[in-house]
Amino acid sequence: MSIQTAEEPVILPEGSAPGTSATLFYSVGVMAYNEEMNIRRTLHAVLEQESRRTRVTEVIVVASGCTDNTVAIVREIMQSDTRVQLIVQEKREGKASAINLFLQRATSPILALVGADIIPEKDALERLCASFADETVGMVGARPVPVNDQDTFTGHAAHLLWRLHDTLARRSPKLGEVVAFRNVVSSIPPDTAVDELSLQAAIARCGLRIVYVPEAVVYNKGPMTVRDFLKQRRRIYAGHLLLRSQEKYQASTMSAGAVLGALKVNGPEFAGSPRQVLWTAGTVALETLARFQGGYDVKRRRSHHVWQAVASTKIIEDEQRKLRRICNTQSVIVFRISRSNADQTNELPAREQQLTRRMLSLLIPLLRNYIRKNDLLSIHGNDTLVVVLNSEKHEAELIGLRLQQIIENQPITMRKHAIAHFAAKYHAVSFAE
Repeated sequence: MSIQTAEEPVILPEGSAPGTSATLFYSVGVMAYNEEMNIRRTLHAVLEQESRRTRVTEVIVVASGCTDNTVAIVREIMQSDTRVQLIVQEKREGKASAINLFLQRATSPILALVGADIIPEKDALERLCASFADETVGMVGARPVPVNDQDTFTGHAAHLLWRLHDTLARRSPKLGEVVAFRNVVSSIPPDTAVDELSLQAAIARCGLRIVYVPEAVVYNKGPMTVRDFLKQRRRIYAGHLLLRSQEKYQASTMSAGAVLGALKVNGPEFAGSPRQVLWTAGTVALETLARFQGGYDVKRRRSHHVWQAVASTKIIEDEQRKLRRICNTQSVIVFRISRSNADQTNELPAREQQLTRRMLSLLIPLLRNYIRKNDLLSIHGNDTLVVVLNSEKHEAELIGLRLQQIIENQPITMRKHAIAHFAAKYHAVSFAE
């Protein structure tokens, strides 16, 4: 049997799904292990998803070996929303085992998996599940965007890896973090460490299409220490090797040539300064080391399907715990930046993007003065700024307005005699604790 790859990459842009008047119903699975700081926010985000063409019928939480208040919080939410269900695994048996329990319980024709530490945009699941109006589509995946601070090495690494993932997925869909799929898979191998890819392989065997939906944005948190970075990447690569060996299915990210090609495309954005060049080289070196370690683990038959949680991805929640007396809500503000209409420019699109990116980099130190020390501010791509605040909705809107005014009223000297002005549009989403 030959190794399967996606021969015809499929991307579903906004509004391209075939129109239908029928509502598409879907079940959501949330796999949780000691997620007391995240689970309430995630469940509210799922339950409050837009429902123009789709509708959430049930949200099934599988709590595996939890020793904190995760189960109690879920039971509390169940009292106010009957769509929420709970399955308790007394012993932690791995995420794949928890997913299999979800597959057995779920009743909708469409299923979705959302990590308990993910913040989906309010229309992310709507965009994903609306894709199934096309009967040839079997599985779809969202675009993860990290909220890590790019002014740190590990933040730079997280943004670089997810940008490469986005570039590769647009060519040959490789899905992760948040996915939706038709209810045609009864189970996945319980020892897999790459559950989304195992589902993708099973869907592909059914002859259905795999689709990447970059407009469905979800926010995640990457590792904040080098040790955690290596631990996570090592586990993922080992899982990919096992899947390739056992099921003859290969992710596009396994091809060194494809990864280098994506790095070449995104290189200019992540090598704008000597520090960024060093950080990019360091990220490549760490990824190489992690792949070597993952390959070694496979040879030694070391299992990764029950892995130790990556602690630093929870730091934002630890900080939120400290701030609980002050604020019980987390807000995300997303800014889209463009050159002002008043600016007369004949720059090529690529140059325009570089100028916008440079403007954002210059403004970051100023904008940090208007948010709290524990809030996060990061650049995504060439024209997007994301702010994660421990604040109520009203305060987030005020901060968003203030930052918008700063961006639009701050002329930037881009070259010796060139002054640029920029316009900013934003929207804010809040998640109550």
